[in-house]
Amino acid sequence: MIRFEDTTVSFIRDGKDFIAVDKVNLEIKKGEFFGIVGSSGAGKSTLVRTVNLLQKPTSGKVFVDGKDVTDLTGNDLSALRLKIGMIFQHFNLVKNATVFDNVAFALKASNTPKAEIEGRVLELLDLVGLKDRAHVYPNSLSGGQKQRVAIARALANNPEILLCDEATSALDPDNTKEVVQTLKNIKSKYPITVLFITHQMEVAKSLFDRVAVMSQGKVVEVNSCYDVFAHPESQAARNLINKSFEGVIPKEVIEHEQNLYLITFKEENAYDPVISYVSRNYPLVDLSIIAGNIEYIQQKPLGRLLISLRGTDEGDINSALEYLKQKAFVHKFDREVIANA
Repeated sequence: MIRFEDTTVSFIRDGKDFIAVDKVNLEIKKGEFFGIVGSSGAGKSTLVRTVNLLQKPTSGKVFVDGKDVTDLTGNDLSALRLKIGMIFQHFNLVKNATVFDNVAFALKASNTPKAEIEGRVLELLDLVGLKDRAHVYPNSLSGGQKQRVAIARALANNPEILLCDEATSALDPDNTKEVVQTLKNIKSKYPITVLFITHQMEVAKSLFDRVAVMSQGKVVEVNSCYDVFAHPESQAARNLINKSFEGVIPKEVIEHEQNLYLITFKEENAYDPVISYVSRNYPLVDLSIIAGNIEYIQQKPLGRLLISLRGTDEGDINSALEYLKQKAFVHKFDREVIANA
């Protein structure tokens, strides 16, 4: 449905060439909920904006539904944009217009017959759970409700593609859950292709079928959402996953503990008693569990433990680590590395 072919975007910054997107090759399938994750400045937003040519590539091509759209202009560009809805980090609602009118604007702009507008707006507001708020103004809504209005507006003209540019990053956790659930409902009811960019890994695990990880303008990893969390191949992905633990671990532990490891157990190994095995068989190793959980991503179990390994015998510590690596994916939890992730 969407294909990037050596897509590159560069700018002049401080008198020098700056490459924001660097020869990206990537394909998003029709009907897929595809995520692009990465830290701030990775090039995510710039890449996504090339799909509807809000940002024209410097070189390379972008294909939508098999058609090269890179050089579209005029009516052809307008027709492309009608097929593509977009929601942003900030809701961009008209403050002095009601919720109903904010959604209706999109239909009026596409010359939808007046007799059809009311029914379509109410249908969309029902879809996002805001039909009872049709005649209130945005200032009376929560952040999550405002974003749901923006989603309804983006879907007004039955787009084939929905682009979401950090659509939850300005929201608190409760409002984020509202928006995530709304997008899940849309995914289950509409055959729409969604391309969603975020740095929030909690959002990624809840929504995406597949994930691309970006770092310094490049796509460094592409895999199913489950496999990116279960066995991240790139340092950029590991950094993002590590960083997601920071909010639940005391700051003092992260800053002062030098021997932290993140252990990820896939599917059949998610319930294995590996910690008790280490305790019994490596008596010179002190293993402390700092945090952990078992969750389901794409209906499959994934267990994660953040542990501290200490001891007087380096050989025993290394042997314990080797055993853990046989049972799970293990990587060092490095506070300095993830500080800027």
